[in-house]
Amino acid sequence: MAGLTLMRRLVTSLLVVMILGFLLLIGLLVTRFPTLNAPVSYDFPENITLPAGISAQNFTRGPDWVGIVTDKNAFLIFDATTGELRQTVEIQSATQ
Repeated sequence: MAGLTLMRRLVTSLLVVMILGFLLLIGLLVTRFPTLNAPVSYDFPENITLPAGISAQNFTRGPDWVGIVTDKNAFLIFDATTGELRQTVEIQSATQ
């Protein structure tokens, strides 16, 4: 019976240690990664003016540029600070 009591205490101790370790792991994840819950701004840049008759479908940001996918099958690349158009890439539709 002494061996059974020892085994029960060891299993209980292991359970408590595992629960505490799991809680510690969750606590570290919550405190070390607070930016996971931070809101992300997807606002269209104010300093960029699109050419007449073109509307933006989507946009992406680079380190010093902003790329805009337009409804006219083009990808426009603007300077992020000045808003000046750097490059226009025409998108060809795939032939079937």
